[in-house]
Amino acid sequence: MVKDHKMGWKDLPEGDRLEAGTAANFKTGDWRSEKPVWNKDKCIQCMICWIDCPDSAIIIKDGKVAGIDYDHCKGCGICAKECPPKVRAITMEKEKK
Repeated sequence: MVKDHKMGWKDLPEGDRLEAGTAANFKTGDWRSEKPVWNKDKCIQCMICWIDCPDSAIIIKDGKVAGIDYDHCKGCGICAKECPPKVRAITMEKEKK
Protein backbone atom coordinates (compact mmCIF):
# COMPACT_ATOMS: atom_id res chain seq x y z
CA MET A 1 0.00 0.00 0.00
CA VAL A 2 1.34 3.43 -0.94
CA LYS A 3 1.03 5.80 2.00
CA ASP A 4 1.37 9.57 2.38
CA HIS A 5 1.17 10.08 -1.38
CA LYS A 6 -1.70 11.96 -3.02
CA MET A 7 -2.69 9.83 -5.99
CA GLY A 8 -5.95 9.25 -7.77
CA TRP A 9 -7.94 6.12 -7.00
CA LYS A 10 -7.35 4.92 -10.57
CA ASP A 11 -3.61 4.88 -9.84
CA LEU A 12 -3.87 2.30 -7.06
CA PRO A 13 -2.03 -0.90 -7.94
CA GLU A 14 -4.38 -3.76 -8.86
CA GLY A 15 -5.43 -5.67 -5.77
CA ASP A 16 -4.50 -2.78 -3.46
CA ARG A 17 -7.06 -1.11 -1.22
CA LEU A 18 -7.69 1.94 0.88
CA GLU A 19 -7.24 1.01 4.51
CA ALA A 20 -9.29 2.61 7.26
CA GLY A 21 -8.01 6.07 8.05
CA THR A 22 -5.97 6.47 4.85
CA ALA A 23 -8.53 7.96 2.43
CA ALA A 24 -7.05 11.43 3.00
CA ASN A 25 -3.91 10.18 1.25
CA PHE A 26 -5.78 9.61 -2.03
CA LYS A 27 -7.79 11.83 -4.38
CA THR A 28 -11.01 9.89 -3.96
CA GLY A 29 -13.13 12.58 -5.64
CA ASP A 30 -12.09 11.41 -9.12
CA TRP A 31 -15.10 9.10 -9.47
CA ARG A 32 -17.63 11.92 -9.01
CA SER A 33 -20.21 12.49 -11.80
CA GLU A 34 -21.79 15.54 -10.15
CA LYS A 35 -20.21 18.11 -7.90
CA PRO A 36 -21.59 20.44 -5.26
CA VAL A 37 -21.13 24.13 -5.98
CA TRP A 38 -21.08 26.42 -2.94
CA ASN A 39 -22.42 29.97 -3.19
CA LYS A 40 -20.63 32.05 -0.54
CA ASP A 41 -23.14 34.92 -0.85
CA LYS A 42 -26.14 32.68 -0.07
CA CYS A 43 -24.47 30.70 2.74
CA ILE A 44 -25.80 31.45 6.25
CA GLN A 45 -23.02 29.41 7.93
CA CYS A 46 -25.43 26.94 9.55
CA MET A 47 -22.72 24.23 9.14
CA ILE A 48 -25.27 21.51 8.35
CA CYS A 49 -23.31 20.61 5.20
CA TRP A 50 -20.16 20.12 7.25
CA ILE A 51 -21.95 18.02 9.87
CA ASP A 52 -23.56 15.72 7.29
CA CYS A 53 -20.75 15.36 4.74
CA PRO A 54 -19.59 11.70 4.86
CA ASP A 55 -16.26 12.59 3.22
CA SER A 56 -15.26 15.57 5.39
CA ALA A 57 -15.05 17.53 2.13
CA ILE A 58 -16.48 20.79 3.44
CA ILE A 59 -13.59 23.18 4.08
CA ILE A 60 -13.80 25.16 7.32
CA LYS A 61 -11.60 28.18 8.04
CA ASP A 62 -11.91 30.37 11.11
CA GLY A 63 -15.06 28.49 12.13
CA LYS A 64 -16.87 29.14 8.84
CA VAL A 65 -17.55 27.24 5.63
CA ALA A 66 -14.88 28.29 3.14
CA GLY A 67 -15.39 25.91 0.21
CA ILE A 68 -15.39 22.31 -0.92
CA ASP A 69 -12.43 19.92 -1.11
CA TYR A 70 -12.97 18.45 -4.58
CA ASP A 71 -10.02 16.07 -4.17
CA HIS A 72 -12.10 14.11 -1.64
CA CYS A 73 -15.73 15.00 -2.46
CA LYS A 74 -17.42 12.03 -4.14
CA GLY A 75 -20.48 14.01 -5.25
CA CYS A 76 -23.07 12.25 -3.12
CA GLY A 77 -25.20 15.41 -2.90
CA ILE A 78 -25.93 15.15 0.82
CA CYS A 79 -24.59 18.67 1.44
CA ALA A 80 -26.90 20.14 -1.23
CA LYS A 81 -29.89 18.15 0.02
CA GLU A 82 -29.35 19.21 3.64
CA CYS A 83 -28.70 22.90 2.88
CA PRO A 84 -31.82 24.72 4.15
CA PRO A 85 -34.43 24.98 1.35
CA LYS A 86 -34.83 28.76 1.75
CA VAL A 87 -31.07 29.19 1.38
CA ARG A 88 -29.82 26.59 -1.17
CA ALA A 89 -26.24 27.80 -0.94
CA ILE A 90 -25.10 24.44 -2.35
CA THR A 91 -26.36 23.12 -5.66
CA MET A 92 -25.32 20.06 -7.66
CA GLU A 93 -23.91 20.38 -11.17
CA LYS A 94 -22.74 17.80 -13.70
CA GLU A 95 -18.99 17.24 -13.45
CA LYS A 96 -17.06 18.43 -16.50
CA LYS A 97 -14.12 16.13 -17.09
